[in-house]
Amino acid sequence: MSKEPNRRRTTAALTAAVAVAGAAVLAGAPAAQAAVVDVDYACETKIGPKGAVSPVDIKAVKNGSAYTITMSFEKGVSDSPIELPKGVMTPRAELVLGGADSGTVKVKGTPNTAAIPPDTPIKIGTLTGTYTPKKNGKVTFTAGTLTVHALGMDAAVCTPKNNPKPALELEVTGLSGGADTPPPADDEEDQGTELPKTGPLDSALALGTLGGTVLLTGAAGVLWLTRRTAR
Repeated sequence: MSKEPNRRRTTAALTAAVAVAGAAVLAGAPAAQAAVVDVDYACETKIGPKGAVSPVDIKAVKNGSAYTITMSFEKGVSDSPIELPKGVMTPRAELVLGGADSGTVKVKGTPNTAAIPPDTPIKIGTLTGTYTPKKNGKVTFTAGTLTVHALGMDAAVCTPKNNPKPALELEVTGLSGGADTPPPADDEEDQGTELPKTGPLDSALALGTLGGTVLLTGAAGVLWLTRRTAR
């Protein structure tokens, strides 16, 4: 009996196994990890010091070569002794970067859609900004200074006083010339013309390339075994 059918079945089985393993690797590679963090804000206001603890949630969504960052609050952090009419209050904040990057990301909310009664917590809602990565690696986002702009002035400036933990950890990969990708030896001036490549899609492509390498290696092993058996 010819051994050719057995060799074909062995090759097909190994190929399928490698493909399944590659899919498992792709499925197990999270792009970001987020957690709701309690932030204890100390606020300097026009009517004296105020303070409140609010759970803060930070998320990132891939948008081209950058990320759209959202920061949301579950509770208000200050109040006003007078009613704030519709559209006169706009919050903004800074997120402190850590890990593979440094600096801050600015996020901003929209004006209040309804009047805010006096002596009630000011609902902050969701603040939005853009983060463009500069390096590969894990980047953390931590709540920083929050400013409530109302009635034409910065009515409250709130600073975290409990040294909160990061609310988001983002895995940045695929940047040309990033922290884990050495830049080319020549033509360094041309590096700035290439758009950054980040996020889950590029992570998938990178891992897919790795899976392809494993697949080629497996195929080479099968060929070597086939030739040895033929001898």
